[in-house]
Amino acid sequence: MFQLIETIKVSNGLLQNLPYHNSRLNRARSELFNAADELDIEKLVHVPASMNKGIYRCTLTYSKEIGEINFQLYSIRKIKTLKIVTDNSIEYSYKYADRTSLNKLLELKDDCDEIVIVKNNYITDTSFTNLIFFDGVKWCTPDSPLLRGTKREKLLEQGMITETKICLDDLTKYSRVGLINAMLEPGEITVDIENLKL
Repeated sequence: MFQLIETIKVSNGLLQNLPYHNSRLNRARSELFNAADELDIEKLVHVPASMNKGIYRCTLTYSKEIGEINFQLYSIRKIKTLKIVTDNSIEYSYKYADRTSLNKLLELKDDCDEIVIVKNNYITDTSFTNLIFFDGVKWCTPDSPLLRGTKREKLLEQGMITETKICLDDLTKYSRVGLINAMLEPGEITVDIENLKL
């Protein structure tokens, strides 16, 4: 049976963004494994006392039931250049532990630090984050992500980002692109649009 993962930020001993993680985890359990019950991550994950300072990544593996729970000290990757790659058949609507399809695309990044995946001419995600684009006034996120990330959902609900169609030809409308995920806040990784390489 295939496995899924949730990656949860632990900040000074506290699990972050739990309503969104719980929602995604239980929706996937229901849709993929016919699980009728709902799990509460806060009751299942106990953060070690040694992690009460700093930022850690909690990785929770699950199918119908919770499997392994691991913690790791977190550090932000340095990303300054992005390579645009196309795959019109890729599917990653659930956060699978098996990342084979994403890793194959990563092999196409050449000398860039990370990839931006285009599907059917529309911008989706990087290999590990959702994307936000700055148009000079507001931050926009593609309405065609491969995975609807928890941070993306939270920022949309808060009105901090706007969902819009972004195709390859639209990139000239934007000056910067930001990477966001459960571990990354807006602004922690941003790249000038000129550093997106075709």
